[in-house]
Amino acid sequence: MGIKTISEIHINNRLTELLTIGAFDLKITTFVFGCFIKISRMIVFPNAKINLGLNIVSKRNDGYHNLETIFFPVNKWNDVLEVIPSTQNTDEFSVSGLKIDGAANNNLCLKALEYMRQHTSIPPLKIHLHKVIPFGAGLGGGSADAAFMLKLLNEQFQKNFSYSVLEKMAATLGADCPFFIKNQAVMARGIGNEFSEISLQLKSLWLLIVAPGIHVSTAEAYGGIIPKSPSIPINAIITKPVEEWRKFLKNDFEDTVFRKYPAIADIKENLYRNGAIYASMSGSGSAVYGLFKDKPEIIWSSSYVTHLEEIS
Repeated sequence: MGIKTISEIHINNRLTELLTIGAFDLKITTFVFGCFIKISRMIVFPNAKINLGLNIVSKRNDGYHNLETIFFPVNKWNDVLEVIPSTQNTDEFSVSGLKIDGAANNNLCLKALEYMRQHTSIPPLKIHLHKVIPFGAGLGGGSADAAFMLKLLNEQFQKNFSYSVLEKMAATLGADCPFFIKNQAVMARGIGNEFSEISLQLKSLWLLIVAPGIHVSTAEAYGGIIPKSPSIPINAIITKPVEEWRKFLKNDFEDTVFRKYPAIADIKENLYRNGAIYASMSGSGSAVYGLFKDKPEIIWSSSYVTHLEEIS
């Protein structure tokens, strides 16, 4: 919409400060944007996720597929979502950062706001989304934006919806949206919306994610899939040392996607050549990640979007 918001003027300096202090959730108290306005708890940092393993188990009667995977939050790779009261009689929405496909009025942040308004009163808002997580890369960025929008509205306007209710709201926006409500590692089944808690310790490993900017459609990803139950369930594999995951922990989408897009396969091989103890495509792609014991130093194409963090 081309709207100039306060965040567009001040966001870079504030973002640097907030990321430095690690303010990644709703426990943010007060922000002063320049000399314009003082706002309490109206900015959140939706994070990415990766899939640890992904098995397509069976085809459903409704046309979807049953799967099993582990959703793991990438807590230090974040979009920035800012919401302030609008001075207009309607909502205002603007975007900066990485490009998002599709019309602005179809953005999941607005869908989340619309859905919340079906259940409670919310005044007109000015919303600014700064995109850092690549769109359509299997990293859940859009779903995270929607889920964090629900949490922000619930917190800011004191609606007191429980996590369970928020998860049900999020499920109407996307299969993996409910994951970002609690934002903890889970085993996901069904269409990716049935969660069970897991114990998973990856602390002190380095996580490197590489997004080559290749769009892989859902139809393409599922095109070569023959559903089958895995010989070893994912929740059993992750009890093994990470060094053994390479032999057992698979993403069923990789064979089809790698055949059509060799550049994505090359990223995975490059990660292993440079010391990854485990590497995989996330979701249906096209982002690929590697887990390392030591901080990796790899030079990638300037057209790739990369993220490196030490898991804490």
